[in-house]
Amino acid sequence: MGDGIHEEVLRALVEQQAVRECLVARIDGGPAWGLSIRLGGSGARWVPVRSRRERLRSWASLTAVGRFAESVGLTAFSVEL
Repeated sequence: MGDGIHEEVLRALVEQQAVRECLVARIDGGPAWGLSIRLGGSGARWVPVRSRRERLRSWASLTAVGRFAESVGLTAFSVEL
């Protein structure tokens, strides 16, 4: 998956029920939030969601991340403060 996963691929993985876990955390301790997913079996690594232009997609608030998650079909995520 390279350095991240694009929204279109994320939608397809959610549709196929391949996403095991979702985690929302601050990016580098700053004010922006990022979303990562974990696929498949044990030992799977976290893969961040990326934008078309940037390595990481970021959101200004948890509410915004929630709206995005809902729009791609995710039903739950954990938040790391």
